[in-house]
Amino acid sequence: MSLTRNAGATATQARNSRWLELLTRAGFIGYGIVHLLLAWLALQIAFGKSGEEGNQNGALRTLGEQPLGKFLLIAMAVGLFAMAVWQAFEAISGHVSRTGKERLFERIASVVRVVVFVWLGWTAIKVFQDASSNASDQQQQLSEKLMASDGGRWLVGLAGLALAALGIGMVIYGLKKKFERNLKTGEMSPKTRQLTRRLGMAGYASRGAVFAIAGVLVVLAAVNYDPEKARGLDAALRTLRDQSYGPWLLALMALGIAAFGVYCFFQSRYRKV
Repeated sequence: MSLTRNAGATATQARNSRWLELLTRAGFIGYGIVHLLLAWLALQIAFGKSGEEGNQNGALRTLGEQPLGKFLLIAMAVGLFAMAVWQAFEAISGHVSRTGKERLFERIASVVRVVVFVWLGWTAIKVFQDASSNASDQQQQLSEKLMASDGGRWLVGLAGLALAALGIGMVIYGLKKKFERNLKTGEMSPKTRQLTRRLGMAGYASRGAVFAIAGVLVVLAAVNYDPEKARGLDAALRTLRDQSYGPWLLALMALGIAAFGVYCFFQSRYRKV
């Protein structure tokens, strides 16, 4: 028990580091840039003008091709790793304003964010090294290998269900404005709070919808033994484009993803860290 308390106290002290806070806030800016680039790629896909993969990997490669892109990739990786450390401490001893199941859910969500931020940071480094291959192809190859093994299709299907559930949860999280409880709304002017609320609602709903579509496609890939559908966000965006009025629906999704990118800039200033 004493060891647990000491570990929690150490995590709390580290979590309150001023440097960690500054790097984390910088990380939100990088996270926002990734989503703005992803929105741009989604628009390009919507109207058939992009051969780049429509996911965070493609967004980071696009960034790396710009002037000062290599420097920005490293700066972004540092910020994303700082966000991962912050969320790791949150998972260990954070979310003290919540109780019971609500706190447990928030701590689990922090674990998921750790994985996301570490993966994005590592991807930024790989892109910097020009060693990043096509992530959608890698996901398809992994799904194909899993489906060829005993119980692999069940595992892929469960992963798809989890991804779809995450997407639906994200939509609900946004539409119910639950993200506001993580913001310093008392420091916002009425106009800033209203703008941040609208950006958060549109951003979370759009991201959630894309994740949910990606999850459904992964489930269908498992059911129909079709690994080509298990290509994550890129497949979701291209599938949406191929539907009736798909380009316009995808353009609308792109605007929502861009809204989330701008929302991240507000998080950099007002997020409780």
